[in-house]
Amino acid sequence: MADVVNLIVAQATENVKENATNATGKPPSTPEGMAMAYGSIVIMALLPIFFGAYRSVNYHKENKAEKMTKKDAAIFPIMASCALVGLYVVFKLFSKEYINLLLTGYFFFLGVLALTHLLSPVVSKLVPAAIPNIPFHITFKQGEGESAQYLINYRFSSYDVVSLAACSLVGAWYLVQKHWIANNLFGLAFAVNAVELLHLNNVITGCILLCGLFFYDIFWVFGTDVMVTVAKSFEAPIKLVFPQDLLQNGFAANNFAMLGLGDIVIPGIFIALLLRFDHSLKRQTKTYFHAACLAYFLGLMATIFVMHVFKHAQPALLYLVPACVGTPLLLALVKGDLTALFKYEDSPEEKVEEKKKDEKSSKPETKKVK
Repeated sequence: MADVVNLIVAQATENVKENATNATGKPPSTPEGMAMAYGSIVIMALLPIFFGAYRSVNYHKENKAEKMTKKDAAIFPIMASCALVGLYVVFKLFSKEYINLLLTGYFFFLGVLALTHLLSPVVSKLVPAAIPNIPFHITFKQGEGESAQYLINYRFSSYDVVSLAACSLVGAWYLVQKHWIANNLFGLAFAVNAVELLHLNNVITGCILLCGLFFYDIFWVFGTDVMVTVAKSFEAPIKLVFPQDLLQNGFAANNFAMLGLGDIVIPGIFIALLLRFDHSLKRQTKTYFHAACLAYFLGLMATIFVMHVFKHAQPALLYLVPACVGTPLLLALVKGDLTALFKYEDSPEEKVEEKKKDEKSSKPETKKVK
């Protein structure tokens, strides 16, 4: 949860950072370069949502995913705000070079693990058959018998070790050069894994989360200078970037268009929930998922358009939240699925078990008299 809060804190700062970069003495980009940059950003934003949503369906079937409750969703913007203010204070009190050095090491470790988790199935198919696939199992158990708890219970294979080594090379590239391609590889890995592993249990929880972050995004972008200060100081692969001057300067380009990962992950986990709802309807079409993806695309295009018309950084969730929430709700109203949409839960059996436990705990104990 703490990692996700950091991503959400960073998502609006990157929008502000783009304007701060363009306000420098760099030459303006050509229309062709800007079109290529923003087109690439939009494609890179859609890919993690699409693949992460489908991976979330498989993950939900195979594992008991940790769900975000309504209470978690309600306090999430407060947690993100506290984290943002905390970063603001830290950057004011300490040297940003040392802080960013710590952040670089932290995100290097996380990025390598995220990229390994994403690419292990692909790397496993590329490893020669002559190399044996040896399974490993690391456990760290506390206690004995029925009360035992596994603090670490991780299974992997020798192919996963090969994948880890390959992804570590990408991590070393990022550490040494901070190249925008390495940054994007880490950013895409973070986004796909977040959409896959973070699960909203129902639409109401999703609406609470998105609406809360809707106001969070607007307040911190327009209301204070906290976001601007953090944006100018924060250096980490928590955004997707693409150079607007790529056609002029090649891979050495440095005038970037940016999109924070929070603008991908937050709508993405809601869209992934809609895909699982589509699967629960057992229809041949994925109506709500496709509609939400289209709404996300249009919301992102609206953000880019308004940003260039008014020449001011825009809180992307200002446009993405109404599009991603309003579209499926309106579609469900038209199709007559509104009740089913609000009643849908990923794990209704867990709710039944909780009710049974509550009933058992509420029953008075009876003692037998001999």
